[in-house]
Amino acid sequence: MTPQDKIRNFCIIAHIDHGKSTLADRLLEKTGTVESRNMTSQHLDSMDIERERGITIKLAPVRMQYKKDGEEYTLNLIDTPGHVDFTYEVSRSLAAVEGAVLLVDATQGVQAQTIANLYLALDQNLEIIPVLNKIDLPAADVPTRTAEIVKLIGCDPAEIICVSAKTGKNVEAILDAVVDRVPAPTSSDSGVTRALVFDSHYDDYKGVVAYVRVFDGKLKKRDKMKMVASKASAEILDVGALTPQFTSTEDLAAGQIGSVITGFKDINACRVGDTMTLEKENTASLGGYKEVRPMVYAGIFPEEGDDYKALREAMERLKLNDAALQFEPEQSPALGYGFRCGLLGMLHLEILKERLEREYGISLIVTVPSVAYHVYKMGQVEPVIVKSALSLPDPGHIDKIEEPWAKVDIITPTDYIGNVMSFVQDRRGTYLTTEFLSEGRAIIHYEIPLSQIIVDFYDRLKSITSGFASMNYEVFEYRIADVVRMNIFVAEDAVDAFATFVYRDDAHRAGKAIIHALKESIPRAQFVIKLQAMIGGKIVAGDRISAMRKDVTAGLYGGDATRKKKVLEKQKKGKKRLMAMGKGKVSIPSEVYLKVLKR
Repeated sequence: MTPQDKIRNFCIIAHIDHGKSTLADRLLEKTGTVESRNMTSQHLDSMDIERERGITIKLAPVRMQYKKDGEEYTLNLIDTPGHVDFTYEVSRSLAAVEGAVLLVDATQGVQAQTIANLYLALDQNLEIIPVLNKIDLPAADVPTRTAEIVKLIGCDPAEIICVSAKTGKNVEAILDAVVDRVPAPTSSDSGVTRALVFDSHYDDYKGVVAYVRVFDGKLKKRDKMKMVASKASAEILDVGALTPQFTSTEDLAAGQIGSVITGFKDINACRVGDTMTLEKENTASLGGYKEVRPMVYAGIFPEEGDDYKALREAMERLKLNDAALQFEPEQSPALGYGFRCGLLGMLHLEILKERLEREYGISLIVTVPSVAYHVYKMGQVEPVIVKSALSLPDPGHIDKIEEPWAKVDIITPTDYIGNVMSFVQDRRGTYLTTEFLSEGRAIIHYEIPLSQIIVDFYDRLKSITSGFASMNYEVFEYRIADVVRMNIFVAEDAVDAFATFVYRDDAHRAGKAIIHALKESIPRAQFVIKLQAMIGGKIVAGDRISAMRKDVTAGLYGGDATRKKKVLEKQKKGKKRLMAMGKGKVSIPSEVYLKVLKR
C-alpha cells in the first residue's frame, strides 16, 4: 500500500478543446498505465457520444504509478469536462483533489472557461500548475500566452510548463511538477471513516458503483457502510482503483481515490456529494460540495405512450450518472405522460435526448426549453415557481413575474467588440465593464436575462466572432419581467410542445421565428396547413403551408375548359371533406421539435 505522503491527487481543468483528454492520454502512456498498443484517442472518454463530439461530458478518474528520484508515487488523475454546461462536473472533481493542472491552448490563449474553472480551483485552495499546450502548432504564440497566464494567476513565468500533448513533448515535466508541487493528502486523527462520493454509475450486476475520495480512515471489502445524507446502509461488495479499468484492492485508505461497489439497487441511496462512513460510526458529512441547480427546464415525452415506463427507468439510470439532471412527472393533454427535466443548458439537453434515443431506443418529443420564473399571484407574498409555459396561471390572477439574470463574461478579440456589443444589446443585455487581457483580446462583463442565453446564445456568439469568442455565466438574481405565454397552432390545433414564454414587446419577432422554422420543417399535406402564433386570443404571427396537389386534370384530353373546372371543384370538395372528417390532423416529425428549439 502506498504511504500517504507518496500520494498525489490532481485534476486537469481547461476550456473546451484545449487538449485535456489528449494530455490525459499522454500521461497514461508515459506512466505505463495503458500500453501504447492498447491506447485509443480520448481513452478516458468512455461514451461514444464523447468521442464523436470530441468533448468530455463525464469526469473520469484514473490511478497511475510514477517513479521520480528512485521513489514510487501514486498519482490519481481526474479528467474533467470543459464546456460551460458541465462546470458542475469540474466543481465535483475539485472537491476530491489537492492540485489542478491549468491547461491553456498556446494558439487560443486564456478563455472564459479557463478563468471560471481557475476561480473554482482557487476557492478550494488547490495548488495550480499552469501548462501551455499545443506549442507544436505554427499558430502558437508562447510569449503572449505566457503573459496572459502571469496576469491571470500572478505566477512566475518560469513556473509555466510548455508542452505538446499531441506529440508528448515535455509531458514528463508535468508529472514531475505534480510530484514536487501538489501537496500530499492529509487526514484528521478523529478515528472515524469519511469518504466523499464525487461520481457514481449504475451497473446491472453490481448495483451502484461509487467513485470516492477517502478523507479519513479506510474502507474495505465486507465493511458495513452507510451514507450520511440518505441514511442508506449496505455491505461493501468490493473496493478498488481505476487503472483505468477497475482493479480490486485490499482497501481504500485515507488520501486515496477509488471506487466502491456498494450493491445498492436504489439509485437514490448513493447520491453524488454525499459522505460514506462505517455503519457503527456517527459522523458529520464532509462540507464544501454545493448542490447543483438546473438552469434550463424542458418537457421530455415519449412519442409512443407505451414507452412511458421505459422512459422513467432510463431517466432514473441516467440520473445516477448525472447529478445535475432533475426530473418530475408531467402530464400534457396533447403529449400524454412525460417528464419536466431540469438541465444545465442546451448541450446538456441535446446529450440527454441523444443518450435516451441511442442507449434506450426511445423516440422522444422535446418541448421548447424555458427558465424557472417566479410568478407572484395577486395578494400572495411567496412566488409560485413556474418551469413550463403550460403551467403559467391565468394572466388575470398574476401580480408580477420575475426572471433570473446572469453575470456573463465574454472573451473576444478586440476586432469583434462592436459585433459582440450589438449582439448582446439585441439580447437585452446590460453592459458593465471591459478589461484588456493582452494586446488584441478583451473580457467584456455583462448582465443578461438567462432566458436569452439558454437557447442559441453560445452558437450565435461563435458565429459573429468567427469562432474566437468564449463565454461563462453565473445566475445571480431575479428581476421583474414583462413575459407572456405564446401558444402555437398548427392546422388550428394548439401544439403544447411549442408553448413558450416571450417578452410582450418581442412577441411578433419571436412568433415569426417559430412559424418560419415550422414552415421550413413540416412536410406538406393534401390540404393547406395554417400556422399561427397566439397570445390570449390575439394572433401575433401567422403563415400557411400550401397543399400538395395531385394533377387530377392530367387524364383529360384537350377541349372544354368547364370539364377541367368541374374536376378541380370536385378535388376541392374532397379536401374540405377530409378536413371535416378530422383527417386534417398534422403529424409533426420529432426532428421538427428540435429544429424549433434551435431556432
